[in-house]
Amino acid sequence: MKSNSQPLKLFLVAIFSCTNLLASLTPAIAEPTLGSSLSDAYARLRLRSDAKTTHNKVITFNQPAIPPGPPPGGRVRGGAKRGKTKCEFTKLNLTALVASTEEANSTINVWGKTTLEHPSWFFYVPYTKDFPYPVEFVLQDLDSNEIYKKAIALPEKPGVISVSLPTTSPGLALDKQYRWFFTIYCDRDKNFPPIYVEGVIKRVALNPAAVKELETTELLKRYAIYAQNGIWYEALAILAQLRQKNPQDAALKAEWQNLLGSVHLDDIAAEPIISE
Repeated sequence: MKSNSQPLKLFLVAIFSCTNLLASLTPAIAEPTLGSSLSDAYARLRLRSDAKTTHNKVITFNQPAIPPGPPPGGRVRGGAKRGKTKCEFTKLNLTALVASTEEANSTINVWGKTTLEHPSWFFYVPYTKDFPYPVEFVLQDLDSNEIYKKAIALPEKPGVISVSLPTTSPGLALDKQYRWFFTIYCDRDKNFPPIYVEGVIKRVALNPAAVKELETTELLKRYAIYAQNGIWYEALAILAQLRQKNPQDAALKAEWQNLLGSVHLDDIAAEPIISE
């Protein structure tokens, strides 16, 4: 009997020792090290926090006041009218993605700021590359002197396109206004009334603090700086660039809808942005 109990005691001691060893190892396995794993954990937490903040924060575009002098007027949308054009009717009209205000007498003023010598304009075009008639963009000074003119090649499907003032063209002068036109002709000889949109753009200088911040910050923050300072053209161009790079990003999609909705272009927000 004595000889049988001794192996049993040794077996129980061995089990107890193994249990203590596993218990002592468990905290060491569960506890993260102070190396890359902990840094990665903090990084993941920060990314989740930033994503939540970006998604919940609404960036407001501050529409600037119209400058003194004659009102700019302008036209945000241009569509075919029955009996007066040879252009086919479309569900959505030609639309300039621009800021505008409506006066008490129902006059529309299409006016926006840029900080660039060579900015970009964005337009929703309902026609495609098979459209048989001329399409052109024209930039003039306020004395109707032509600064730039370009024949526009339409995309393969309806959508938002951009037109940039090239560096080979004279740049916009600081604190000077210019008038632009985007015109779709409805016959080859340009005898019938065209479809067109137009507005006024002015190049301005940002305050030094904003300029300094723009030099070191990422794109989404740059968009916010331009929007808060009423710089329509750069705000729109940056957000369009971000959307093209991240078409499935829900936060950017919401921001795009918010920006266009703030200038009454909600119906255009869902339309695709066509790459050049």
